[in-house]
Formats: sequence, C-alpha cells, structure tokens
Amino acid sequence: MKLALSTLFGFVLTFNVYAETLRLSEPVTQDAQSETFGVKLDNSLPKLSMKNLLTDSSSHLAKPFQVEARIAKVCQKKGCFFIAQQDQHILRVSFRDYSFFIPTDSSGKTVMLAGELVQKEVSPEQAAHFKADLRSETDMVKLGVVYEIVADSVKIPRSE
Repeated sequence: MKLALSTLFGFVLTFNVYAETLRLSEPVTQDAQSETFGVKLDNSLPKLSMKNLLTDSSSHLAKPFQVEARIAKVCQKKGCFFIAQQDQHILRVSFRDYSFFIPTDSSGKTVMLAGELVQKEVSPEQAAHFKADLRSETDMVKLGVVYEIVADSVKIPRSE
C-alpha cells in the first residue's frame, strides 16, 4: 500500500511539474477582465483581419495595426511566441525585441494584439525548434519565406 501511494504521489508531483504555467513577464496593465503584456494597447491603430493581412501582405508590411485572433498554440518553453488563428488564416506571432512573454496557458483564448507584419525566412532548423517549443508536431509552422506578426502588445482575457 505504501509503495502504491508513493508511486501515485511521485506521478502526481511529476505531472504537476510539467503542467505548471510559466509567467515570465508581468502584465503592463490589468483589470478584472484582462491582462495586457508588452506595452499598453494602442486602440487608435487600425483594426485589420488576418485575412486582409494575408491577402494584401505587401501593403501592410512594417505598418502598425491591431488584430483579434485566437491563440491556437503558445510556446511551452517560455511563452515567447504563439500561433494566431482567425478562421483558416494562421500567423506566427513573436514579441518585439524579445522584450516580453505571455503565460504558457494562453492557448484557446481570443486576444487583441498590436504589432507589425514582417516577412522572414524560416529554415528547417528554425521550424523544428518552433515545433519543439510548442511541444507539437503541428503543420501551423511553415518553412521558407513567410509572413509573421511582431507584436508590441497582447491583451489576453482572464478567462474564456
């Protein structure tokens, strides 16, 4: 009996260590409904859809905007990037100058973010690294020349 309880306790302890949420950045603003990471969200920026960003990418490069999207997956290592999804449209979101992180339990939440669209080359090694950090063999990470969002601000609801 003692062995069974010891084994069960060890399993639960191990599971909790791996299931722990990481919060490596404090929110810059917060209220009862949400937390904002990075800088305060600039509500004066134009609100765009991900469809618009992806169908007319060249006209949106390096221009600030806001977009609402669901966090499909978040980096489980540090919360240093996430995969944003709006319908079938998907973009990787990183954070300007690696200056902030989001909680690793943010997947599934619909967020408002402010940032800029950038074009970059993703190597097979980088794609493998991203998939490892997501702890997923997802097809949401693309190779080659891709568009991504570099966010300055991410507003995350407290519950959803």
